[in-house]
Order: sequence, then C-alpha cells, then structure tokens
Amino acid sequence: MRSPCATRPGCRIGLTLGGVRHETEAEVRYQDLVDDLLGQPGVTPPQGGSGFGRGAVRFQKKIFVMFVRRRLVLKLPADRVDELVAADEGVRFDANKGTPMREWFSLDPESGLAWLPLAREALEFAQAAQAGGKSR
Repeated sequence: MRSPCATRPGCRIGLTLGGVRHETEAEVRYQDLVDDLLGQPGVTPPQGGSGFGRGAVRFQKKIFVMFVRRRLVLKLPADRVDELVAADEGVRFDANKGTPMREWFSLDPESGLAWLPLAREALEFAQAAQAGGKSR
C-alpha cells in the first residue's frame, strides 16, 4: 500500500512509532477513497489543519464524508442511516457531544460494506440537497 502522507504536504495521519510516521490500513484506505472522489465536479479535498472537519471531503463546501476516530463517517438520508444501523453496520455519528445525529453514519471498522459505494451515496445526497436548495 502507498503512503498517503508521502504526497500530501502537512499530512499528519497515522501512528508515530520511534519518531517515524506510519499510516494505518484504514487511513490509507480513506486516502484512496478521497482520491477516487476528487474527480467529481464540486468535490474538494480535506483542508488539513486542526479542528473538526480537517480531514473531510466536501461538496460545494458541505462535508459529506470524513474519517473520524478511525471510522468512515458519511452524511446520508436519515432512513438510509436507520437501515444501516438496523443491519448492525455501524452507529449514528455523535461528534462527541452525546447526541447522535440523524443524517450522519459512522461505519463499523469490521463492516464488510465497500466504502466507495457508500461515499457515492453520500455525494448523491449532498448533490440532491444542493439542487433542492436545502441547507443541511
């Protein structure tokens, strides 16, 4: 697997062991997902830096997929989140505030679901929200 930090200035993901940075398999997988999404119109890469959303992919400045606490997190329709939670594929994302968010899903790292199709669902949801003039 390639090292996502090798080509991204200021990249800080991974583990530090003996002063050397090592990316986890999930982090490399997320960077591959980001690379796959970047060719889509209106999609922008993670901005880096510090704070919430630093590793998030955006459509028209709105976050639709991110990597938080070693889990893929996606913004999806509430009924789709309900389905995924009921299927035990993950949980509602809560942003460490104690209140699960209806349209945000945190995929279980052990889930067998493919990341790219889920991310494309999230992008389609973001595109539909933008087209409908909804602010979510």
